[in-house]
Amino acid sequence: MAFDILSIVRLAGGLALFLYGMSTMGSGLEQAAGARLESTLEKMTGNILKALLMGAAVTAVIQSSSATTVMVVGFVNAGIMTLQQSVGVILGANIGTTITAQILRLDSGAALGGSVFMKLLKPSNLAYLMVLIGILIPMLSKRRNRKAIADICLGFGVLFIGMSTMEAAVEPLRELPGIQTIFAQISNPVLGVLVGAGVTALIQSSSASVGILQALSTTGVIPYSAAIPIILGQNIGTCITAFLSSLGGTRNARRTAMIHFYFNLFGSLLFLVGVYAIQWTVGFDFWNTPIDKAGIANFHTLFNLVATAIFLPFSRLLVVLAERTVPAAPEKSDPLIKLEPRFLDTPALALEQAHKCIADMGTAAMSNTALAMLPLIDGSDFARDRFLEQEAFLDRAEVGVTRYLMQTESKLPASMRRMHTEMLHSLTDFEKIGDYAQNIFDRAEAFREAGGAFSEEAQQELATMYAAVEEMLSAVVQGYICRSAQMARAAGPIEEIVDTLKSALKTRHIDRLAAGQCTIENGLVFLDIVHDLEKIGDHATNIMIYTVQLCEGSGDFDTHHWSEQETRRGFDFGAQLEVCRQRYLAPLGIE
Repeated sequence: MAFDILSIVRLAGGLALFLYGMSTMGSGLEQAAGARLESTLEKMTGNILKALLMGAAVTAVIQSSSATTVMVVGFVNAGIMTLQQSVGVILGANIGTTITAQILRLDSGAALGGSVFMKLLKPSNLAYLMVLIGILIPMLSKRRNRKAIADICLGFGVLFIGMSTMEAAVEPLRELPGIQTIFAQISNPVLGVLVGAGVTALIQSSSASVGILQALSTTGVIPYSAAIPIILGQNIGTCITAFLSSLGGTRNARRTAMIHFYFNLFGSLLFLVGVYAIQWTVGFDFWNTPIDKAGIANFHTLFNLVATAIFLPFSRLLVVLAERTVPAAPEKSDPLIKLEPRFLDTPALALEQAHKCIADMGTAAMSNTALAMLPLIDGSDFARDRFLEQEAFLDRAEVGVTRYLMQTESKLPASMRRMHTEMLHSLTDFEKIGDYAQNIFDRAEAFREAGGAFSEEAQQELATMYAAVEEMLSAVVQGYICRSAQMARAAGPIEEIVDTLKSALKTRHIDRLAAGQCTIENGLVFLDIVHDLEKIGDHATNIMIYTVQLCEGSGDFDTHHWSEQETRRGFDFGAQLEVCRQRYLAPLGIE
């Protein structure tokens, strides 16, 4: 059988099946492992050995060092992992990626025994049964958690079917005139490294590139002398994915990609020099003998284990080298950088980052309320630049976080949909608080510029109402940040105080107007500010309700029909209300 155009078509089809199977199996394994996989990776990076083990474990599960490295680039870009912490994960990822080649080697050699059952256990035969199971599971069961199992089975089966198809397609190469000469040329170390790096960069997967080499090895025409430089080149070529992922990211994200590149480049060069030095001085008996799938898998694993052992003590040197390659420069921090596009395929991480941005919105809204009110109370200057910067952030964050959350919606499991809904509600209310703070700021600034001034009594009343609103905002923001229903509920009694203050202060100011103790212009500004403070309290109450409902898994996020009793559960509402009365109402003589 000649190697012709049909063989090329079969080879391309087998490669497509192989890549699809690897991707599907990796996705299924990741879903089965759950969101804990990535969150654990994020948290276990304080110790480089723990980071190395976690990087290896995560990569072994998701079957892709490129995916793990891209994830790490995302962590560094979002500021939740330092450059130094990323080194251990990257080194571990290079070890974990060798598991794919080790799985593929299981299909080498003769069938297990002579019985039909034992032959069925051979991966290339078992593959068809796994595909059947992977197709039947979603047909027979509609449960979401079964989809991951189906993907694992389907991916495993398609992976080996693709591998078998490639092996069958390249089999005629053993009879092709000149094929031995081609691989003899690739035995040139520089050419072999370039071929391995080029193919891997093209398909952006070292695991797939090694799999192709394993398929070609079944022809018996690839000697160790050609395979070794190709494998070393494959480890360099896999860096392209991290490079592409880091484009447009922070400097540290680009440095992370450089650490990955330097590890593989220097490791390959050291191994190349070491292997060829031994070959030229002592010589390897197997050097010109054909390599098989097991030999490729073992050398791939050996290289990554040895290179990691060499570079582990010099991890800081890799960081310094990356920092010098991508030098420091002024880089303005943007809180929205937490919204990492790389996390969209991992909903738990994406929602966590969105939660952090919404918490930043709460902090900014609370700060702007203070910047608007304090000049009225203590006569300090208006910090216009800082106020406008935070208001601009609130406006950008409302659009940015909303868009980010909507991109995650289709990928969310049912268990995360409540959190998704709560975030959309909360970010809107935080932005509205910022809008009312801007109303107060603009009125207060114009009021002072016009020479207006409140009476001492009016100033005390505004100071008291602001103090109540500030305490309420603090409870709500801290409750949101910590996801604590108890913290959020502390705002409940204060809400009643804010409502009472609004009604009482409005009545008092009208009395002052009637008695000629205040001008109409001053009175309108006073009443508008009281109204805006009360509205800030209303939106804070909404966020309190969303937080309590989410933490306790109750309700449907309908603040209009939320039972008053629900807000009061979990602590002595009456006692806290009395404390708030004594703190805010009693000093003003309000019953």
